Amino acid sequence: MSKPKPMTYFYYKTKSWAPAQDKINQDQVDLWKVLSEKKNWRIVQLPNGYFQTEYQDGESWVDVTRRETVEAAEVAIDKSIEHYSKKLELLNGPKVVKTFE
Repeated sequence: MSKPKPMTYFYYKTKSWAPAQDKINQDQVDLWKVLSEKKNWRIVQLPNGYFQTEYQDGESWVDVTRRETVEAAEVAIDKSIEHYSKKLELLNGPKVVKTFE
């Protein structure tokens, strides 16, 4: 007859919210501001027929994604804008969505 194995206990450690400003430099925040405005984006058609999304970084354009249609490229830009807008919003700390009494 085998001896019963001892129970194993796991210790989980959680961290409290740390402001994102402590980890993110101003250059990163400035880039997110650029990426969160549609005026800084464009779509170009490539020789192979695909459409490339690009954002403006100073005087040059930086390629980001390639899509099969203009519509898909614009959706990709809109989703990117939404993503970076949320990142900027979270720099102010967590957003309270519900409180209890």
